[in-house]
Amino acid sequence: MKQMNRDMHYLQLLSASFPTIAAAATEIINLEAILNLPKGTEHFLADLHGESQAFQHVLKNASGNIRRKVSELFKGDIREAERRELCTLIYYPEEKLELIKAADEDIDDWYHITIHRLVAVCRDVSSKYTRSKVRKSLPEEFAYIIEELLHERTDDIDKAAYVSVIVDSIISTGRADDFIIAICNVIQRLSIDQLHILGDIYDRGAGAHIILDTLRQYHSWDIQWGNHDMLWMGAAAGNNACICNVLRLSLRYANLATLEEGYGINLVPLATFAMDTYGDDPCNEFMPRLLTGNTLDEKTMRLTAQMHKAISIIQFKKEAQIFHRRPEWHMEGRCLLEHIDYERGVCTIDGTEYEMSSCHFPTIDPQHPEELTPEEYQLMEKLHHSFRVCEKLQKHVKMLLSHGCMYSICNQNLLFHASCPLNEDGSLKEVELYKGERYSGHELMHNIGMMVRAAFENDTDRELRLYARDYFLYLWCGVDSPLFDKSKMATFERYFLTDKTTYKEKKGFYFQLRDNEQVCDQILDAFGVTGDNRHIINGHVPVHASKGENPIKANGKLMVIDGGFSEAYHNETGIAGYTLVYHSRGFQLVQHEPFMNAQDAIQRGLDIKSTTQLVELSAHRMLVADTDKGTELRSQIADLRELLYAYRHGILKEKNKI
Repeated sequence: MKQMNRDMHYLQLLSASFPTIAAAATEIINLEAILNLPKGTEHFLADLHGESQAFQHVLKNASGNIRRKVSELFKGDIREAERRELCTLIYYPEEKLELIKAADEDIDDWYHITIHRLVAVCRDVSSKYTRSKVRKSLPEEFAYIIEELLHERTDDIDKAAYVSVIVDSIISTGRADDFIIAICNVIQRLSIDQLHILGDIYDRGAGAHIILDTLRQYHSWDIQWGNHDMLWMGAAAGNNACICNVLRLSLRYANLATLEEGYGINLVPLATFAMDTYGDDPCNEFMPRLLTGNTLDEKTMRLTAQMHKAISIIQFKKEAQIFHRRPEWHMEGRCLLEHIDYERGVCTIDGTEYEMSSCHFPTIDPQHPEELTPEEYQLMEKLHHSFRVCEKLQKHVKMLLSHGCMYSICNQNLLFHASCPLNEDGSLKEVELYKGERYSGHELMHNIGMMVRAAFENDTDRELRLYARDYFLYLWCGVDSPLFDKSKMATFERYFLTDKTTYKEKKGFYFQLRDNEQVCDQILDAFGVTGDNRHIINGHVPVHASKGENPIKANGKLMVIDGGFSEAYHNETGIAGYTLVYHSRGFQLVQHEPFMNAQDAIQRGLDIKSTTQLVELSAHRMLVADTDKGTELRSQIADLRELLYAYRHGILKEKNKI
């Protein structure tokens, strides 16, 4: 009886949207038709690390998806140079138009040819969507015109003149430029149905804030949080150790654009403190790593190194305070300031003494090494305030919370940034989260996500909220963190110890076993991912393509798409990242070479050089019916059929009938 009452209540609610037999039947027809459209294209990116120009270019060209469609449409009809120029126009319409108008003497003729070609491309990319969805993607001022052109063909003799007059009128009224820009943006939008970002928008590159501003305007995207995202989220939540880490990484690469220009974080107090405290210190270990195009004079290099050291020492102190406050994390062994013999210049780790490269610590009291000096305390108060009141940073973090989670399952693909903690035998590892609660697999991921959100919710129990704020540090560097999963983070050792064997960070069992198909199947089973063509898709660990490493692992069950988007990895990996495209015919893995800049792409028609590898092709063209959306639509159709039954058998009365 209760079930029947619930069903009736649901049908009554459904009848508000579909008040008549005709309305319900029309929706069933519509949904049944949608099931038979081709599957929308999904785009997977990982580890963007602030490389905003490369990200925007990959977004504009859909990892070569637009170029592929242009080649298929016009192969044999127009030359390669013209196809390349058409692609560049689609990616950068405003900038490319200026160059063309300055060079082309017969611009009206160019307008005619180009508009027809753009309409053909737009028709192709829109063919897998309903008219309603395409209509919603059109800019208001050109919606009617674009829709007419998309659905009328010049090879129809009766409509050829009609189409021709529309194009003539666009040009004669001086609207050609605006129309071209509008339709190029529509092509970009319709080329990708869903964007998946597998973490790490932040750090190293200069444009993390630009990436997030771009995503704010993007039609459909999700993110599986990465360790670097978590660091900035922790900083925004007020975790001082995370704030120190964010500043330290920015100073390490002499990359302060996101902090200063993006978020307006005032670094003058840090600079003043660093000059006063480390003015006589050469700070050799803290000289920044300069990326291409980033040059600093000697004075700025020295100041950057002093700021770098100042915030690093405060970081080690703040981390130690949290590790002592949370002994259940078993991280107190990382409180290395307590294990330094300041007179002899050695540090003892696991019973072994290691020589230090320098031992100049004017702000450390050997008896109480984790205590901040009054000056350090005042500095942290100012920095803490800057991060907490930064409106733009808080908005960006809210975006990450609303669009993100620790993992996602989409169309038989399990997405997470780094790892799923495992035992040595490949079984899921139980990890303690809060007050002795232990979880593994998807329960661990889910509850970590809840913990992250608890740090930002004012109605959360105060004790839990404080723990959640501390927990950002564990997610950044904890042994069993799904975002780290290593034996230690050897930041201190790399700065201060001469023995490079101490730099070794042993990877967790997930990274050791992820090439094992059986282990991947066990993980997929545990997360409830079913189907014959299921996969795990990760980022986090750069793929060393130059050394022959294959991003496809476990007999195709796992794909790693961090090939090193960040310039800092290019020498190490030999490439500039992988992206993945999943369209109606299967998976394509795209390997990119470094992207120089957008200006090059616009002026010379250069695209990101890439190699496309077919990972998996479907035996038939996949339809919406084969996707998660298809499952959802079939459920809606079943509910609507129940509503039809209720109307036709008098269980519910139709509304609005005359």
